[in-house]
Amino acid sequence: MEGNPLMARETLDPTDWPGFRDQAHRMLDDMLEYTRHLRERPVWQPIPLALRESFREPLPQRGHDLAQLHDRFMSDILPYAVGNAHPGFMGWVHGGGTPVGMLAEMLAAGLNANLGGRDQIPVEVERQVVRWMRELFGFPESAGGLFVTGTSMANFIALLIARTAFLGVAVRRSGLGGHPLIAYTSAGAHGCIAQAMELAGIGSDALRIIPMDKEFRMNTLLLEQAIIADREAGLTPFFIAATAGTVNVGAIDDLSAVADLAKRQGLWFHVDGAYGALAMLSPQLAPRLAGIQSADSIAFDFHKWGQVPYDAGFILVRDGALQYATFASPAAYLQRETRGLAAGSPWPCDFGPDLSRGFRALKAWFTIQLYGAEKLGESIAGSCDLARYMQKLILGEPKLELLAPVSLNIVCFRYRAQDADRVNNEIVMALHESGIAAPSTTTVNGCLAIRAALVNHRTGEGDIHALLRATLSFGDTITTAV
Repeated sequence: MEGNPLMARETLDPTDWPGFRDQAHRMLDDMLEYTRHLRERPVWQPIPLALRESFREPLPQRGHDLAQLHDRFMSDILPYAVGNAHPGFMGWVHGGGTPVGMLAEMLAAGLNANLGGRDQIPVEVERQVVRWMRELFGFPESAGGLFVTGTSMANFIALLIARTAFLGVAVRRSGLGGHPLIAYTSAGAHGCIAQAMELAGIGSDALRIIPMDKEFRMNTLLLEQAIIADREAGLTPFFIAATAGTVNVGAIDDLSAVADLAKRQGLWFHVDGAYGALAMLSPQLAPRLAGIQSADSIAFDFHKWGQVPYDAGFILVRDGALQYATFASPAAYLQRETRGLAAGSPWPCDFGPDLSRGFRALKAWFTIQLYGAEKLGESIAGSCDLARYMQKLILGEPKLELLAPVSLNIVCFRYRAQDADRVNNEIVMALHESGIAAPSTTTVNGCLAIRAALVNHRTGEGDIHALLRATLSFGDTITTAV
């Protein structure tokens, strides 16, 4: 066998392991220092045109030195990210991540486990997190759970399971067959609910958008009227998506009332709890979610209030057997055994659409194990306390106006001015470019609002004061210049 060219095949592993290890430690140290000194950096900064152009280079034919690539990351990539790890980031509902989550992601990448299935401890880690979530939400041991990319995918999976519940497993082969399925959600719900209807082949025209009450919750009286009217018209109501933490203002639908209505009318009760569902970790906030334990399915993200690095979405389904029936796809190359590596059935791929799956569960497992439910719950409650503090400051400033009551951790306000929409839009862009703070905008009751979503565990009172001072300063400058 000596001299066989196959034996001399070069791998992609380092040829200089000690040198590679030293470089790896430098890279890890740089990221730890970046996280440690976040406050010294701008939240966000514009990307120079020349730098943007540099990322349009052609496919490299030869490799580069790792140290040079690291240097380029530090100079050209790290400073121009979206900034959601920064305590001044308040735009959109993004978690801040943690150093331990970063380390867990590194361990998962090194292991490079495919969690589609097979008999391996990483699958047991995911199953343990599923059991923890059953416990948290009061679901039975027969409930199914799965890590996915995010709540958009989790909502889609829930809709497909509900479709199977109403039309049977045959729907996987025959399609809807003209069945006039109708779903319901709030005018404050996330757009991914409508998208899920489209992807499921039901169509967004079959999604009834129910108006909100004065507290921005789905109006359950109008919801029931819509269900009755559709049924009388010969249609088939099948799915209600309530929201725990609406995207615009952070409102929580009356989950108990929706649960009772869904049971009375025989509909699937789903909760889109993208960030709000994990408020169950806080004894202070959990009563606000009364009724969620009656849901047929719950979708949420560990990468928001759970502070797990992106991405780590999750779907919890009361009827695990129905979830299995919706997705399991036996194939010769996925043959299951009672012994060996092909044991351990059912596999995670039997409960969702992905066969190739990363080890997302490890970073959630590390986060929960390190901090514990109590500390995570305190962090969540703290961001809501901070939102109420911000509300108090706004109400005490004549130049600012609160546009919606603060329900959880989202504060919608604006600078008072003529042509207020234009002025406040300019204020937000100026805030972004200043690097001081990064809120987003939304529309509340027809008015453009500055929206501060307080999700990051690093955000404190000083960051709130910095945002409001800068808002007033930019608002004064913009209105004076007109």
